[in-house]
Amino acid sequence: MKKETTMKNSIILKAILLVSGVIATGIGATILFVPVTFYASYGIDLGGNVSLLNELKAPALAMLAGGILIMSGAFLARLTHISIVVAAFLYLSFGLSRLLSMAMDGMPAEGLVQAAALEIVVGLACVFALVKYREIGRTKLRRPDRNP
Repeated sequence: MKKETTMKNSIILKAILLVSGVIATGIGATILFVPVTFYASYGIDLGGNVSLLNELKAPALAMLAGGILIMSGAFLARLTHISIVVAAFLYLSFGLSRLLSMAMDGMPAEGLVQAAALEIVVGLACVFALVKYREIGRTKLRRPDRNP
């Protein structure tokens, strides 16, 4: 008898969660603690603009925390579903925002175009995993007094 692969035991899903979580955690931490160096790698000079640094760091901790939640889903079965949903929304929202910006404002530095492509690819991998490994039947969510 073949064992069914579910959201809770899929190695592919866990790998997607781990990789996407590490990326988000790393980028969030880098922006939070060394933003000048991070943005310089894309050819962006932040100067000494304290207000701009504050604005860029504001979402960085949210990204770092999101990355930790996403990674946690690879190890804690009860967090797997929410982690893959968060990952899909996080990566697709960044990637699609960049595409919208490109359409409205023009092409940015090559590194930012590559970042958009990576974000969309990771986001789509998360959507794939979400659809492929969703729990079939969801019997635990049904109330016992209702007919199946």
